[in-house]
Amino acid sequence: FEDLTGGTFSITNGGIFGSLMSTPILNPPQSAILGMHKIQQRPVAVDGQVLIRPMMYLALSYDHRIIDGREAVQFLVTIKETLEDPARLLLRI
Repeated sequence: FEDLTGGTFSITNGGIFGSLMSTPILNPPQSAILGMHKIQQRPVAVDGQVLIRPMMYLALSYDHRIIDGREAVQFLVTIKETLEDPARLLLRI
């Protein structure tokens, strides 16, 4: 239990239990928590066509006293882009 105390950021994966969406709750002294959810096939509009693609919702809860919304959204965009194109991580783009 001691290994789980004092963290500043954590990740929760409700997707393994079938969760499609949630709002992760911060545990002090954490400054943020990223919720990852079930990957599911969904219809998506791509170049005027409806295609079926795997999609996953991400949710980020954070302490606004520590983290500005702009930086939080930039972090989520980076996570999204990395998951959509893992080569970006390897090439550090």
